[in-house]
Amino acid sequence: MTVHDAPPVPDVFDPRQYATGVPYDAYRVLRDHHPVARQDEHEVLGWPAGPGFWAVTRHADVVRVLKDSATYSSYIGATQIRDPDPDDLPFIRRMMLNQDPPGHGRLRRLVSRAFTPGRVDRFAGLAEARAHTLLAQALDTARTGDGTVDLVAAVTDDYALLNLADLLGVPEADRGLLLHWTRRVIGYQDPDEAGPQVRDAQGRPVNPRSPAMLRDMFDYAGQLAAHKRRYPADDVMTTLAHDAELAGPELEMFFFLLTVAGNDTVRSAAPGGLLALAEHPQACARLREGRVQLAPAVDELLRWHPPVLTFRRTAAEDTELAGRRIRAGDKVVVFHASANRDERVFAGPDRLDLSRAPNPQVSFGDGPHVCLGAHFARLQLRVLYREAVRVLPVLRTAGPPRRLLSNFINGIKSLPMRIT
Repeated sequence: MTVHDAPPVPDVFDPRQYATGVPYDAYRVLRDHHPVARQDEHEVLGWPAGPGFWAVTRHADVVRVLKDSATYSSYIGATQIRDPDPDDLPFIRRMMLNQDPPGHGRLRRLVSRAFTPGRVDRFAGLAEARAHTLLAQALDTARTGDGTVDLVAAVTDDYALLNLADLLGVPEADRGLLLHWTRRVIGYQDPDEAGPQVRDAQGRPVNPRSPAMLRDMFDYAGQLAAHKRRYPADDVMTTLAHDAELAGPELEMFFFLLTVAGNDTVRSAAPGGLLALAEHPQACARLREGRVQLAPAVDELLRWHPPVLTFRRTAAEDTELAGRRIRAGDKVVVFHASANRDERVFAGPDRLDLSRAPNPQVSFGDGPHVCLGAHFARLQLRVLYREAVRVLPVLRTAGPPRRLLSNFINGIKSLPMRIT
């Protein structure tokens, strides 16, 4: 096929299409014919139009961008597709997620002191008991009702939220705040999650990551840190609150990052994995019977349903990617979900193979910004899936899932299952 015969570039920006499913067919067109393609950033859902961006869809190019922070910066324009308000950008850059080395490395080392594998592993028993209890309650709900239950409402939302709250050390009475803040920040494109859109004096929508919208979360972080200094415990916030190297604003940003990213990674991945098992009964039976190991199964379910769809970088200098000239200042957006289905890397990418090896999925990113909580997330998912195949009878969908309206998070808002 010549360039002139290539199909047109499909739109993979519009968040509304993701409410019906990830556009894997469009991703394949991009990988095969337009691996680095210009995307219009049109006005949608009340959010203003932007200058457009480069969509990067092949695995090799996604990894290249994620690893090369000198060329593809997280700091220049932050990591969301839409440009932040210029007045908010200095504030947003304080978050570790939106920094480049060496500043990023310094902050990562500080939080790593609290986010240790040993501390995370101590939560395994608690997570197992919680998963068992939530799944057993879901089964009872189904048995006393019509045989169906929404596993998001009954299991996965609470499972992710309560595990994170325990790790951070958030008091039980305050734990609902974590879900409220997550929905407001992550689900801002979806009216069901974000609620009524907040607008400024000029009638423009206010970014949920702006200082004004995060003030309540930051105030709470300061109060919680003060409490942990007086009453220390074995939790992440106690460690961070006693770290002399962490200034108040940096501690607030860590709380924001851990609350939102730490909660929504598992909150989005878990129902996607359960849905995949329900839609692939033979694979589910193999897991139930112990014919596949949990560790590779978790990685395959993450490949199949990555919690994060996209991340943005900004070109720090003129460069070239997959034959396209990228100018300094251009937005470059990597598509994790597309990279995870790249035929150049994965044999039979549209086949769920719970024993797939090797499995270089990029659901937790790559390079200096690889997910700091990946160990914690994998632990939770291993425990949940192990308990799900132990506690629940054969899973069957009882209707289509309701998906998050977002081009950023691969979320599932409702997952009706028939489990009796």
